[in-house]
Amino acid sequence: MRLLVRFLFISIMAGVGLAAGVLLMVPAARALTGAIRFRSGHAVVELDQLSLRSLVYDRNGKVMATLHAEENRSPVSLSQVPPQVVDAVLDVEDRRFFHHPGIDIRSLLRAGLTDVNTGTVRQGGSTITQQLVKNSLLTPQRSVHRKFREAILALRLEDTMSKQQILERYLNTVYFGNGAYGLQAGAETYFGTDVGHLTTVQAALMAGLIRNPQGYDPIRHPEAARQRRDVVLDEMVAGGHLSQGDADRLKLEPLPIKVVNPSPPDDYFVEEVKQRLLDDPRLGDTATARYNAVFRGGLQITTTFDPDMQQKAQQSVRDQLPNSDGQFTAALIAVEPSSGAVRAMVAGADFASAKYNLATSRGGSGRQPGSSFKPFVLLAALEEGHGVYDPVDGSSPCTVRVKGYPPYSPKNVEGEANGPVTLLNATAHSINCAYVRLGASVGLDRIVDMASRLGIPRSKLTPLPSMSLGTEEVSPLDMASAYATIADDGVRHEPRFVEKVVDRNRHVVFEGGDKGKQVVSAQLVREAVLAMRAVVQYGTGTRAALSDREVAGKTGTSENYENAWFVGFSPQLATAVWMGSPSGNVPMRDVGGIRVFGGTYPAAIWHQFMAGALQGLPPLAFSAPNPDEIPPPEPLKVAPPVRSRPTTSLSSPPPARPASTLPAPTPTAPPSVPTTATSSPPTSLGPTSTTRPRRRPPPSTTNGNNQP
Repeated sequence: MRLLVRFLFISIMAGVGLAAGVLLMVPAARALTGAIRFRSGHAVVELDQLSLRSLVYDRNGKVMATLHAEENRSPVSLSQVPPQVVDAVLDVEDRRFFHHPGIDIRSLLRAGLTDVNTGTVRQGGSTITQQLVKNSLLTPQRSVHRKFREAILALRLEDTMSKQQILERYLNTVYFGNGAYGLQAGAETYFGTDVGHLTTVQAALMAGLIRNPQGYDPIRHPEAARQRRDVVLDEMVAGGHLSQGDADRLKLEPLPIKVVNPSPPDDYFVEEVKQRLLDDPRLGDTATARYNAVFRGGLQITTTFDPDMQQKAQQSVRDQLPNSDGQFTAALIAVEPSSGAVRAMVAGADFASAKYNLATSRGGSGRQPGSSFKPFVLLAALEEGHGVYDPVDGSSPCTVRVKGYPPYSPKNVEGEANGPVTLLNATAHSINCAYVRLGASVGLDRIVDMASRLGIPRSKLTPLPSMSLGTEEVSPLDMASAYATIADDGVRHEPRFVEKVVDRNRHVVFEGGDKGKQVVSAQLVREAVLAMRAVVQYGTGTRAALSDREVAGKTGTSENYENAWFVGFSPQLATAVWMGSPSGNVPMRDVGGIRVFGGTYPAAIWHQFMAGALQGLPPLAFSAPNPDEIPPPEPLKVAPPVRSRPTTSLSSPPPARPASTLPAPTPTAPPSVPTTATSSPPTSLGPTSTTRPRRRPPPSTTNGNNQP
């Protein structure tokens, strides 16, 4: 009965369609604001741009991920579609497509008669042009009025676009089920292949899905899908595109048993790329515009991701991180100093179970870097006129007083260094009291300024007396980026995850990063590198040393062993490694049988990763500072020792060749350092810059409370 009613409706519509067309032209146009434009008094149909998926590539051009909203679509040109696919679609949907003007009265009548005679819906009543209009311009409601508008717009669309353009657009528009829009996505979803590789039997299944993607789903409804596929094969025989024998043979072919849906990005790196693009004003002035560009704009996004380095990073964490039943984990991020490109990132144990990115701290505040913050204090002191061979009082315990803050009384880890120590050795052996006094003397505002210039976001820096020991909360990305500035002779590059973005029209939206900005003089940075090389040569970070090349870095351990760091670099790569609890600050007093310092597991992870990541690259040396510009040490008066303790080699200049097999960082023999304490009251608790001019004007301050 339903088929008979449909046949009568088609007959009536065929009889009155042309007569009613003229009368309905104007109201139809008015009802479709935005779909029709008027040119020289004639209505011209214009189709909106298709929603296209965006592809994310690694630096080698391999697809990493697919980004799309509700429609997973990748357009193809008609020339990419095999003839058997076109034949299958036209034979079952619109055999006279190339012979009608957009509507086909004859096909309407034939389809109705066929459906009535067979008792099944074998052929479509609408032309491909009408289907395109329906899918692109009209609401899904069913009514006679909408059917007439569909026919009128189909006629107009044929005046606007060629048959080839209409067919190409149609094949890229139709829905094949399971989230696949267009032929390419359909081929990937059901057969895991490119549209150009579809076989005849696969093409028949695809063509059969167009009428009812849910009802003919080969996974959920295999018998219905098989019957529909066989109908298409029969129609291809009737159309002269397939022999009956071939059709019978193809009907024996199995159906696909699973779909290959592109899963949402389950990768920390891709997620970071996505979030940064959604924040990038170059992709749109509003959040909505940027969302549409990323998920519907058909972008080609080339990232800075290096898959080989990533594999080495993950392997290093697996090999060196002790088993703690998931209580503790590690994060690693590697930045190219010359460009700011992020090459590898280990941001957590499992993205599926924990979306929080431990490497970038997106959505969080970060972790205390401990003594890995000290190079920023050192550079602030060097900029004030001090030298790496200047002595500073390292006696412990110590109390510093900064105006506006309560007294701060830290101590050295083991109570070392009751007396003066060079800045170089205070860095190598991470002597807390030396650095707290140094920071108070230099000025907290200057430390904030230096750290922010190097790459630590100013919003994360609060000028407290404890900041010299790394009590601010930062991310591994912050630290790796700041150390990359040091590695590149004081040239700052913003860290970046994206190398290039190309839009759907193959226009480059943006490419590359910034040109870099000199934020600290190369001479000062090279002096600081002397001290940071000493860390890995004979200081707290010897586990990080590489036998075949020069590296520099700094260990860091926060209070109560809650965070452990090693951050370091070669001239080609800067890497930060953090270890701690992903759920918060949990002491690491017994992990793998030891208390965790930055020089233990983090340094071992860093060593293994850098050894692999730099393999094949030339072993570049650091540029040496100009020895004539290194200030000679100035006298220091120190407070009397608190307790008697034999002095160690920490207060001596570095030996010509320490126990490490690497050469000591001594471009010139360091001047002797006065070590005799005087009985007169100390003039300061750290080096002063009153005995010689500063090398450059100090950074400006905003108020007397050391606020940035």
